[in-house]
Amino acid sequence: MNDYSYKLDNYLFPLIENINNPVFLELGVQKGVSTKKFLEICKKKNGKLFSVDVDDCSNILNDINWNFFHTRDDDFDFIKSKIPDKIDVLFIDTIHEASHVQKLFYEYFDIVKMNGYIFIDDISHLPYQKGLERDNFYCEINNKETFQMILDIFNSNSDKFDLNFSFKSSGLCIIKKTKDEKLNKLKKIKVRDISFKNFLRILWKKIKRKS
Repeated sequence: MNDYSYKLDNYLFPLIENINNPVFLELGVQKGVSTKKFLEICKKKNGKLFSVDVDDCSNILNDINWNFFHTRDDDFDFIKSKIPDKIDVLFIDTIHEASHVQKLFYEYFDIVKMNGYIFIDDISHLPYQKGLERDNFYCEINNKETFQMILDIFNSNSDKFDLNFSFKSSGLCIIKKTKDEKLNKLKKIKVRDISFKNFLRILWKKIKRKS
């Protein structure tokens, strides 16, 4: 089992496998690894899976519980016209750039049911740091920015969803909707790393170590 499958099998699917008559919206199909796992639940629980990708992945599977849309994940009017008004699970695994993920999150949050889940793949920059096995500048920066963006959204919406992370492989964000209200605009977290007070704190720690 590769890291991607391990991540899904241990941190995503155990949370949703007992939902009855589930409706899943999957943004990003690739080789269909997550698609096949979603469909396994659909067969057991009488569910429906709707998948979206800019590449034509329609030949990956032939399943009566699956609907594939060959379009962009931000083709909102089209996608919403083809799926039920409410969904149980949203899985985001397409363009891993903070601004794009933010747009998807705000647009689809309203259609997720109460106690439903949103999963965002690739939120950890750790494996992509310079000199590591997956060394990749693009993935490192984008994943780090996406992670921070999610924290900023939570900073102004902590009453509307629970937030957890897995840092296995490229990471997974796990969101459970707790209030059926529109999201507030994100509020950037104010950090005090670069401040006179922190400068004094660091200086004091150095003095203490020397004494």
